Amino acid sequence: MSSPEPIKFTDGAAYERFMAPWSRSAGALFLDWLAPGSGLAWADVGCGNGAFTELILARSAPSSICAIDPSDAQIATARQKLSAKQVELSIGDAMALPYDPDRFDVAVMALVLFFVPDPHKGASEMVRVTKPGGVVASYTWDVMRGGTPTQHLWEELDAMGKPAARPPSADVSRFAALKALWAALGIRDVETRELVVERTFVNFDDYWLSMVVSSPSGIVGKLSNAENTELKRRLQDRLPASATGEITVHGWATAIKGRKAA
Repeated sequence: MSSPEPIKFTDGAAYERFMAPWSRSAGALFLDWLAPGSGLAWADVGCGNGAFTELILARSAPSSICAIDPSDAQIATARQKLSAKQVELSIGDAMALPYDPDRFDVAVMALVLFFVPDPHKGASEMVRVTKPGGVVASYTWDVMRGGTPTQHLWEELDAMGKPAARPPSADVSRFAALKALWAALGIRDVETRELVVERTFVNFDDYWLSMVVSSPSGIVGKLSNAENTELKRRLQDRLPASATGEITVHGWATAIKGRKAA
């Protein structure tokens, strides 16, 4: 059994169909929970194609957002959608943010921390660039308890002997790991919450195109025609459709927030 290739989000348009709707649903719950107030300076670390950045802009009335991602293709897509003067989009590394210390009122990672090779370094960079008393927050799919929307696909690929790539730092999605990390960084007033969301697909073809064909793993192109047919059969058997053919899938995420020590 070969090892799966690392997950890489390099296609902003495919990400829009694959994960952006999930990001918006979970992101809306996350922002309601943060309740940060208006007129604040934000750092959106690992912004992808700007799906969560758009939410911050629409719901939180920020004074500025510095959104950063390692993928030039994702940033290019974000630039097509985000033209507001208060949004600055950059290509860069979550473990070496190009920002001065104590710059932002709020620093967030939306569905990102478990992709950072060294979560401690990534979170510490958020703390570094946040003002004393500012908010440092993150949410990730609860990979360890099957909360990712791709769980059905992963398990069926595993069963076929075609292992799917998991985020490299999946363990940090556990509440216990998140709390330990925030405590180690001296973050105060720490709170956690589970974010539960769902997405309804028009039919199985809609699910297949959105969650399989558009997956960053490119799995369809790596399987033979017979293997793709088997994967379709497995997923159709696993995902019950409504009387009208709709398929509803659930996901849940672990969220954490706290304040940088003054």
